Amino acid sequence: MTTFLYILLAIVILLVMVVIHEFGHYIAGKILKFKINEFSVGFGPKLFSKKKKNGEVFSLRLIPLGGFCAFEGETGEEESAPPPAEPFEELAAPSGNAEAVAQTAQPTQRARSFTEEKPWKRIIVLLAGGVFNIVSAVLFSFLFILIVGYATPRVDTVYTSPETGSPYCALQSGDEIVKVNGKKINVMHSFEDYVANAQLGKEFTVTVLREGETTPREIKLTVQKITQEDGSTYTGFGIQTMRDYRAGNVGQAFAYCVPFTGKMAWTILGSFVDLIAGKIAITSLTGPVGTVGMMASASAADWRNIFVLLPLIAANLGLFNLLPIPALDGSKVIFTVIEWIRGKPINRRVENTIHTVGLLLLFAFVIVVDIIGMVLR
Repeated sequence: MTTFLYILLAIVILLVMVVIHEFGHYIAGKILKFKINEFSVGFGPKLFSKKKKNGEVFSLRLIPLGGFCAFEGETGEEESAPPPAEPFEELAAPSGNAEAVAQTAQPTQRARSFTEEKPWKRIIVLLAGGVFNIVSAVLFSFLFILIVGYATPRVDTVYTSPETGSPYCALQSGDEIVKVNGKKINVMHSFEDYVANAQLGKEFTVTVLREGETTPREIKLTVQKITQEDGSTYTGFGIQTMRDYRAGNVGQAFAYCVPFTGKMAWTILGSFVDLIAGKIAITSLTGPVGTVGMMASASAADWRNIFVLLPLIAANLGLFNLLPIPALDGSKVIFTVIEWIRGKPINRRVENTIHTVGLLLLFAFVIVVDIIGMVLR
C-alpha cells in the first residue's frame, strides 16, 4: 500500500509539471487573444469536462501522464476561408427600421486560427510552456533550499588497511566535513562536487567539526586505492559517510534559488550532450514509466528527495520541450522563425507530417527506453 501511494505521488508530481507547462501556453494565448478550444489535463477519453460561455472547454481525461492546450486551427490545414454568408431573410420589421435590419443581416465574424496570428505572437505562446516550467523550477528550488537545504558528510566509518593495519586517513567517526580546500560546502557546492574526478594520489585538505571540540581542524585526505575486507578494491578516501542536512533561511533561498536551478539545467544540458557524444549509454535514460518508478523509490528512501526532484523535473521538462526536436515546442518555434523570415510558411502539410513523425518516433523511443529499463532491472 505504501509503494502504491508513492507511485501515486510520483504520477501527481508529473501531472502537475505538465499542467504548469500547458498553463504557460494558455496564459500567453489569453494575453495575446488567441482562440483556445480546449485545456485538457491528461489524454484519452474524457472523465469530466466543462464548457465556458466563450466556448473554451476544460477537461479531465483518463490517462494522467500528459495534457494539452488546443488552439483554434493549430495545424493550419483547416479551411482558412470564411464560410459563405447565408442569404438575408426577409424581415417583418417596418421598412423604416433600417438599423435593425442591418444589425440582423450582419454575418458572424470567424475566429482567427493559430497560424493566422503574427509569427512573434506564436513564438511567445510556444515558448511560454517551457518558460513556465523553468520559472516553476526556480520556485521549487526556493522551497528545497528553505525546507531541506544542503547536506554535509558526517563520517560514519573509517576503514583500516589490511596490509598496514592503520586507518586510511586521520578522520574519526562523527567528524563533520564542512569545507574542502578552504571552500565551504553549501547549496551550490557539495562534497562530491569538490572531489569529483580526482585522480589517484590527489590530496585534499578538509575542514572538520569534531564532537567535543569548539575549533575546527584541518585534515589531509589522499585519493588512494582502498582494499575492502572481501579483497575487492576501489579508489577513494577509505571512509563511509552519512548526510547531515542544514535547512536554509529565506535569505539563502532567495540568493541561491536561481543559480541552483541554473546548475541543474546545466547538468541536464551536459547529460544531453554526453548522450549525443556517446559518453552516456542509452540504458541510463528513463521514459515516463521509469521516471515514475525512480521518483517513487527516491521518495520512499527519503522524503527530502521529493523536494529536490521537483525543481529537477521542472527544469528538465522545460528545457527538453525547447529543444529543436520535431513535435516539441522548440521545433515549432524554428518553423515559425523560418516563416517570419521568408514571409510565408513552409507547406503546412509537410510541417505537420514532420511533427507527426517526430511525435511517433518520440513515443517509440520512450517506450523502448522503458522496456530496456524494466529488462535491466
